[in-house]
Amino acid sequence: MNKPQIHSDAKTWEASPNNLEPFWMGFTPNRAFKQRPRMIARAKDMHYYDMAGRAILDGSAGLWCSNAGHCRDPIVAAIQKSAAELDFAPTFQYGHPKVFELASRLATMAPGDLNYAFFCNSGSEAADSALKIALAYQRVKGQASRTRLIGRERGYHGVNFGGISVGGMVGNRKMFGTMLAGVDHLPHTYNRKEQAYTKGEPDYGMHYADELERLVGLHDASTIAAVIVEPMAGSTGVLPPPKGYLKRLREICDKHGILLIFDEVITGFGRLGYAFAAERFGVIPDMITFAKGVTSGTVPMGGVMVRQGIYDAFMTGPDHAIELFHGYTYSGHPIAAAAGVATMDLYRDEKLFENARKLEGVWADAAMSLKGNPMIEDIRTLGLVAAFDMKVVEGSPGLRAYKAMENAFHDFGFLIRITADTIALSPPLMITENQIDEIFSDKMPKVLKSVA
Repeated sequence: MNKPQIHSDAKTWEASPNNLEPFWMGFTPNRAFKQRPRMIARAKDMHYYDMAGRAILDGSAGLWCSNAGHCRDPIVAAIQKSAAELDFAPTFQYGHPKVFELASRLATMAPGDLNYAFFCNSGSEAADSALKIALAYQRVKGQASRTRLIGRERGYHGVNFGGISVGGMVGNRKMFGTMLAGVDHLPHTYNRKEQAYTKGEPDYGMHYADELERLVGLHDASTIAAVIVEPMAGSTGVLPPPKGYLKRLREICDKHGILLIFDEVITGFGRLGYAFAAERFGVIPDMITFAKGVTSGTVPMGGVMVRQGIYDAFMTGPDHAIELFHGYTYSGHPIAAAAGVATMDLYRDEKLFENARKLEGVWADAAMSLKGNPMIEDIRTLGLVAAFDMKVVEGSPGLRAYKAMENAFHDFGFLIRITADTIALSPPLMITENQIDEIFSDKMPKVLKSVA
C-alpha cells in the first residue's frame, strides 16, 4: 500500500530570507509589497537600516511602539539576562519576581487608584481582557443584566473579536460578519470644518460626549456594562479629543454606573508627554489598556490597569478559589517583564516623557509649517503625534498615501505610518529638535512633492 505523499512536488520554494512569497503579511497589500519590498535589517536609537546599511529615520516609532528608541543597551541587556536565567515561568498558580516588580512600577505610574496590572501579550488581548473584566465585574456586583458594550466610530481596539466589535473602523469590521451582540457606538469626534489645523485638543466637539446619554436612553443604563474609547484615536488617523470631552464621558458614566475604559495602547508611556493620557487630561478611567511602549516594542506585552474597587469586588469567596477565569499562557512572560522594567528605568533616567512635553510645541509648529502644501487638506497634532490628511487621488482612495510611504522609504530614508490617505508621524521620544527640523523641513516636503 502506497504511503500518502506529505510534501507536494510542486513546492519548489527555497527556504530562504530572500523568498518573500510564503509570508502572508497582515494589514499589508502583499502583492504590491513583494514587487517593491521595504526590508529592514537592523535598528539603533532613532534609525532603522535597510539591507544595504542605509539609515532610515523612524518617523513612527516602529508601529507606535518603540517609544524609547531602538535596541537601547539597557533594555537589550535586561532581555539577554532574563533569557539566560529564566526563559519561561507560568503565572497561573505560580509567579516570578520581575512580573511583580513591573506591576508595582506601573501601579505607581498610573493615576488615581489604578493599582492593579493584569498582563497579556498585545493591545488586542488587552482590549478583550478589559471587556471581559468589565462584564465579569458587573456580574459579581449582582448586575448581570449589564452586558452591553459601547465603543466609538473610527475607534480601534485591536483585531480580536471583542475589539473589532467595539471598534469603529469599517475595514476591520466588514470582513468578519457577525461579532459580539449587544454593542453600540458613539459618534467619532472629528469635524474638519470646525477643527481643521488644530494643535492639541480642538475647541469644538465636547457635545459629542452627550451622545452617550442618548444611548443610555435607547438601551437603558441597566443593560450597559462599559464604554471604551481611545483618549486620542490613533490608528484611524489621529483624532485628538475635544476639550472637555473625556471629562464629560466620565461624568455620564458615573451618573449611570457604567465603567469607563481608556484604550491607551498608543497614548500610553509618554506619547502625549505623560505616563498615561489619563493624567494629561485629568480623567481617571476604571481601566486602562496598555501595550506597545511598555517594552518599547522589544518583546510583545500588553495589559490592563484596574482600579482598586474593581479588583476588590472579585476578592470574595474562599481564599483558594480562582477569582477571574481569564488569562494567557504568556501573561507576564519573564523576558517581557524584564524588558518592561528596563524600559521604565530608561523612561525615568532619560526623562523621555519630559522630553516629549518640552518638544510638543516645537513639533506642532514644525508640522503646521506644511499648511498650504497643495497635497495636504488638514493637519492635527497632539503630544509627539502629527497627522496629515492628503488630497485623495480621484477613483483611487489610499493610493497617494501608499505612494508617499513607498517613496519615503526608498528615496528619502524615512519611515512613516499611513491609514487610508492619512500620514501619521509618532517618532521615538528621544527625538531632538534637529531631527524634528529634518523631518518637516527636508523629508516631508520631498515626500509630498514626489506624489504631487
